[in-house]
Amino acid sequence: MIKSRILIIVLTFISSLINTISAQSKPNIILIVADDAGYGDFGFHGSQLMKTPELDKFASKAMHFKQAYVTAAVCGPSRAGILTGKYQQRFGYEENNVPGYMINSVLEGDEMGLPLNQKTTANYLKDLGYKTALIGKWHQGNADKYHPTKRGFDDFYGFRGGTRSYFEYNGENPNYRKEDYLERGFGNFEESKKYLTEALADEAISYVNNNKNNPFFLMLSFNAVHTPMEAENEDLNQFPDLEGKRKQVAAMTLALDRACGRVFDELDKLGLTDDTLVIFTNDNGGPSNTNASNNYPLSGTKANHLEGGIRVPFLMRYPKQITKNSSFDFPVSTLDLLPTFYKLAGGNDKDLKDVDGVDLMPLWKKEKQSLFKNISMEPTIVNLSV
Repeated sequence: MIKSRILIIVLTFISSLINTISAQSKPNIILIVADDAGYGDFGFHGSQLMKTPELDKFASKAMHFKQAYVTAAVCGPSRAGILTGKYQQRFGYEENNVPGYMINSVLEGDEMGLPLNQKTTANYLKDLGYKTALIGKWHQGNADKYHPTKRGFDDFYGFRGGTRSYFEYNGENPNYRKEDYLERGFGNFEESKKYLTEALADEAISYVNNNKNNPFFLMLSFNAVHTPMEAENEDLNQFPDLEGKRKQVAAMTLALDRACGRVFDELDKLGLTDDTLVIFTNDNGGPSNTNASNNYPLSGTKANHLEGGIRVPFLMRYPKQITKNSSFDFPVSTLDLLPTFYKLAGGNDKDLKDVDGVDLMPLWKKEKQSLFKNISMEPTIVNLSV
């Protein structure tokens, strides 16, 4: 009897040890998505005007995918593609889910959202033992049935809609839509007194600390630099030579950059940098007319399918496997994120028969880069001022 108990204890310990080792071997994954940023509004893309020191430093330690594309030129469908690894036309999510705006949509109001039969990146990674969280903008359906915590995310802090104020909703700054309030978990609405970009960074840092001992997937979904054009005074003061919306977007970009840098610094502080795949990208091109973003040298803007509407910044850092300050010059898609995450986390290709993206790991390992060496894919730059 005693021997049996000892054997059970030993087997339990071995099983626990194996599970711990297995968990530790899985990298953490952080996907940072900016909102409506201009392609040319980052130092690592050549901007001499914008101040993005943290992202520029990050780029020097990452692989720069120089021709990365989203699958839609507006936020909601693009994010649906990112989350599912599938072209959103396949499941009818071709428009932004904006109640009262997309009047010809088959679905109306809050019924518009990511169809419930679609499996998300969070679902896939959760099946592999990951903790999952979405912090920031959702924009995949306002109704309760579409809520992030019902789509594979264990934790949520953000807002259900597609845009909101960067400042606290209160008597001086009223809000009339439920989907715009900040929400923790499901149904716990609580506003932050901090500038929203900073508040989201705070939550991300807290999440990383609380989950540092197990593999996690964090989607940090900023709404910067989407309208409304709202910035803090200290950031506006950094751009004395600019005016109007251009001054506002520069200040908002600076806040976004600082928030990203704080998350990167926390990974360093906790010793998690080498074990974490971090991606920085954007959901579509900048809408130059509404937020004064700059997509140079690309033609087009958000909401059209010229290069400026669908080609986005795309940086990927994973020190264990990706050579720092490297680049890949040929087209990739944000559809590729899901299969890349899944394979890196130990998933099986056979589980991904229904996705359209491909695993990017062979590219950063240079296993397939030779296939592209004789292909010229540089875009044609059109001068629309002529």
